[in-house]
Amino acid sequence: MENGNPESDDGSVRPDAPVSGDGGLVSSGDQDVSLEATQHSAPPRLSEDGWAIVLGVTVLVTALLATWWSGDAVAGWFAQPGSWSDSPLQSLIGNGPRPVWVGSLLAIAFIGVLAITALVDRRGGAPGGGWLPTLGGFLAITALAVLAFVMAGQQVAKHYGFEYVIWALLLGLIISNTVGVPQWLGGAVRGELFIKWGLVLLGAEVLLGKLVALGIPGILVSWFVTPIVLITTFWFGTRILKIRSPSLVMVVAADMSVCGVSAAIATAAACRAKKEELSMAVGLSMAFTAVMMVVMPVAFRFAGVDDIVGGAWIGGTIDSTGAVAAAGAAMGDRAMKIATTVKMIQNVLIGAIAFAVSVYWATRYETADGDSSTRRGSLLAEVWRRFPKFVLGFLAASLVASAIAWSDSSGEALVTTTVDSLTKHLRNWLFCLAFVCIGLETHIRTLLPAFSGGKTLVLYVIGQSFNILMTGLMASLVFGWLFRDAILEWLP
Repeated sequence: MENGNPESDDGSVRPDAPVSGDGGLVSSGDQDVSLEATQHSAPPRLSEDGWAIVLGVTVLVTALLATWWSGDAVAGWFAQPGSWSDSPLQSLIGNGPRPVWVGSLLAIAFIGVLAITALVDRRGGAPGGGWLPTLGGFLAITALAVLAFVMAGQQVAKHYGFEYVIWALLLGLIISNTVGVPQWLGGAVRGELFIKWGLVLLGAEVLLGKLVALGIPGILVSWFVTPIVLITTFWFGTRILKIRSPSLVMVVAADMSVCGVSAAIATAAACRAKKEELSMAVGLSMAFTAVMMVVMPVAFRFAGVDDIVGGAWIGGTIDSTGAVAAAGAAMGDRAMKIATTVKMIQNVLIGAIAFAVSVYWATRYETADGDSSTRRGSLLAEVWRRFPKFVLGFLAASLVASAIAWSDSSGEALVTTTVDSLTKHLRNWLFCLAFVCIGLETHIRTLLPAFSGGKTLVLYVIGQSFNILMTGLMASLVFGWLFRDAILEWLP
């Protein structure tokens, strides 16, 4: 029987390793639960996915109603520390009508009020799970999140694309691998909840109208190339490199081929990857994104690639949406518009990829081949058990936001204002909190086996190289030749 998850210290697969019971990520630290904590822990009322959907829908509905009632006045209600050059205090002041620190405090308070009940419910009677310890822990990880945002806003770090998620992860790693995580902090260290909640909010940013914005050219670059790259990279990692953790290979492949951190999170939940594997994939992604966003525009100009093809090429290969916009802008306004639109079309694949991976894992891993006795019921029931339910919240948010935006021009303005002024800031805070928590739950020694021999790095380099090649060929074909006239009419 195969297992798509953990490895032993020598890199071999451990079929008896534990799996997260609610369809989420597995942490090596989850194995170290004491008998006493287990006996006194009350069962949670909702799974992490359930809480993510409830909290995400609550935030989205509240934000839409607030924007409908107050209009553009919601600008500045929520914020996050921004860029600075001379003094970190600049990041907390900003240039808007309200100081950034005010909007940041409001965002933190809003998230905290909603999160505390879920955090206490998920923790039950385990150590550090009471109301006061949980509140103290939440404030502590929030302080680390603020520091991560400030570090990411530094002018040089911002220029090279070292975003807040990598700083949040590093801060958590430093603490967990030096002084250790105190027990009172445990009640708030729920990275999976923050991640899934943030992804539900991300759904409101993925408007289905983007599919028709570029039509067939955008879909061919985003939807035709991506599955080919993902499947080929997974095959290369498991069959050629023989990496012993299929879940690690799948998370790296999804991170690199789809849209970076968001796709890695959804796929990691679908294939029951360890938190350490997600951390590794995100670290590789952020490092290569920083290089690609600088090198690709320069290389394209040197090679004579025009801005239309270059924009599509950038949008289909660079992982982070922010880095895509920056790299596209380096080639001009037309390239930036095409690059960001291609990336948003690609983002729509997050739910489909997560579903496909959960189906594949249900039939291939953690079950004996052809032996249904290891499954809990039918194959359909097994797929449903493993499917990351929060993806349904992501899809629902996308459908609702798309329907409102399609209704008329005022509906589109309502969604745009809601996202830009409210939910995007909350989503960024949730992702930052999540990666602080992942860092706090990760021990570097658990990452070392996967890096032995450098196979994971080789996997990413080969996979990304194949991605760049395939995307470049498709972008040249559809944006540079077949549909060029239609693209020129679409551009301003």
